[in-house]
Amino acid sequence: MNEQQVVEVKNVSFKYEKEWAVEQVDFSIDKGQFLGLVGPNGSGKTTLVNLILGLIKPNKGSIQLFNQPLKHFKDWREIGYVSQTSNSFNSGFPASVLEVVRSGLVSRLGMFRFLKREHTQKALEALKIVEMEEFAKSNIGELSGGQQQRVLIARSLVSAPSLLILDEPTVGIDEKHVTAFYELLARLNKNHGITLLMITHDIATITEHATHLVFMNRTIRFHGTPEEYNQYNGNEPNPIYGHMHQQLNHMEVMS
Repeated sequence: MNEQQVVEVKNVSFKYEKEWAVEQVDFSIDKGQFLGLVGPNGSGKTTLVNLILGLIKPNKGSIQLFNQPLKHFKDWREIGYVSQTSNSFNSGFPASVLEVVRSGLVSRLGMFRFLKREHTQKALEALKIVEMEEFAKSNIGELSGGQQQRVLIARSLVSAPSLLILDEPTVGIDEKHVTAFYELLARLNKNHGITLLMITHDIATITEHATHLVFMNRTIRFHGTPEEYNQYNGNEPNPIYGHMHQQLNHMEVMS
């Protein structure tokens, strides 16, 4: 047993009706890693995350979370999740930033438990980590997309997860703020010891901040460090990626 292992995916395959979305995927994430999951649209990235979260079941293979088989895993408070559509509060949404962050404690406390002063303090501390404490009393709908995404990360952090999963979290964030957002994630990883799994199309930026990369096109095309990726990416022709390599280069041009 590897006590450092947070996620283990072994020979996992999944299909929608007759079409395989994920095929024979093998990889693991150890405690303290920041793993970027990269691939073209339709490559199975979100499906893989849904499998890890237990939202769908694999047709083949197995998944373990914190060294427990997924079907036996119960402590979902250990995992925070931010989806790509989560930063979409409109200006009329009736909640303050602080209320949104405190709502992240509901799963830990139970629906009918009252929030106390200590829980408000935890929410403020989470906002401080993402540098949004000055907006605690602001309406969530009045913030920019990037600010909303930071608040939703704080909502995930307030319950002290060990693993934070983010699905395209920079969608809706102004380009000039994307670098600052990645720097925030890197600080969460390095300074707060949170293991990160992030889906992204932004190859150039993720290679600067992640500790490990997985390139996927239904199956795993590459799994290694950014340094290893840069070494392989600089050698043409590249037998590791094949058609995937061309798609990734196209994504870099379009991003």
